[in-house]
Amino acid sequence: MTQACFDCSTTATQRVAHALEGAVRPAAQHVFTQVYADAARAAAQHCDAEAQAGQSLGVLHGVCVTLKDNIDLAGETTMAGSVVCLGEAPALKDAPVVQRLRKAGAVLLGKTNMSEFAFSGVGINPHHGTPANPADTQHARIPGGSSSGAAVSVALGLAEVGIGTDTGGSIRIPAALCGVVGYKSTQARIPSTGVMELSRSLDTVGSITRSVQACLAVDAVLSQRPLPTDAVPVRGLRLALPQTLMMDDLDAPVARAFERTLRRYSEAGAQLVEIPFKALGDIAALSMPGGFSPIEGFAAHHARLERGAQQIDPRVVARMMLGKGISAQDYLGLHNRRQAWIAAAQETLHGFDAMLCPTVPMVAPLIEPLLLDDEAFFKVNRLLLRNPSAINYMDGCSWSLPCHAAGEMPVGLMVSGLAGQDAHLARVALALENLMNS
Repeated sequence: MTQACFDCSTTATQRVAHALEGAVRPAAQHVFTQVYADAARAAAQHCDAEAQAGQSLGVLHGVCVTLKDNIDLAGETTMAGSVVCLGEAPALKDAPVVQRLRKAGAVLLGKTNMSEFAFSGVGINPHHGTPANPADTQHARIPGGSSSGAAVSVALGLAEVGIGTDTGGSIRIPAALCGVVGYKSTQARIPSTGVMELSRSLDTVGSITRSVQACLAVDAVLSQRPLPTDAVPVRGLRLALPQTLMMDDLDAPVARAFERTLRRYSEAGAQLVEIPFKALGDIAALSMPGGFSPIEGFAAHHARLERGAQQIDPRVVARMMLGKGISAQDYLGLHNRRQAWIAAAQETLHGFDAMLCPTVPMVAPLIEPLLLDDEAFFKVNRLLLRNPSAINYMDGCSWSLPCHAAGEMPVGLMVSGLAGQDAHLARVALALENLMNS
């Protein structure tokens, strides 16, 4: 039957009706690139009929799910938040993650807006508009990206699950800024076949929900390898606090929420250990001359750039063009340096249950100034990507958990581990979330 972490107090048909009604309200403007109203209603009715007959379609039976616009659906051209893809061949079949969602009983509501080609942590899209962050109803603030619509669909209560991708924080950044939970697994856990790539070395598929348990239920479907759902005791946990890079330039609200959260963990018996982790400061230099996302992004999209660069967000074009002309020697050098860095990071974090830091160093800034000023946009983009992208570089697993108090702008706590530590990190994330919610 459906996992207890999802709402079973109403029927799937009622939840879909609520979502479709909400999708046309002003607060949801720019959240969806497509809405599958008829198909969602039909799927919900089927779920309810099966439930009445005592049958379960799977752990996501009747759960409302949105899909990021870069994920293949059979018969549709995958647009990835762009317009330059118009006229390209439609997908021949659903992406494996979509097949698994359907098999588990999920109801697919629609495709969600995103930063074009997933190449920004801000969430601004010049073609489809930018969904406003639901945390502030008085001012239009960024949702975070690139999985902007995915996070907003969950934060608004339109969907219980938003499926997104994370190349440098694209699940965790919008989760943090919108006050919901985001999970990026070790890259190899979930297949990315049928997902338009940005950087094949870093791209990861994952989910945004309202709880760790809900993300774990979705991960079990997407990965076909369930993780533990029991929390470890907080007392005795060894939690690393990196002092290089990740604590720089924190907004006052972020610093206050983070310090308050650490105090609760310490009072509950967790051992908080400040570590230099100086290697975090080396990533930028090791990524020269272009970095994985520009190099691999240019390789993936060069035909679109040549055909219609004027139809692509100039800020995306500028970043992708950094990958043009990079030699095979330089590209392989990137991989070699990354593997050596990962080995050093594994030594640094050996013996810790998790590493903690703010997901991003700021609360959501206003949209308008970033639309008007390239310098301001790129500064905010760099800051948003800084902390979470280090975990992608490490091929780690990572959660963003809300850690702000009621009435405050959302702040995310990033809880991270090394590659393959997803099972233990899940139990740690459950424990830390439980303590924050107690």
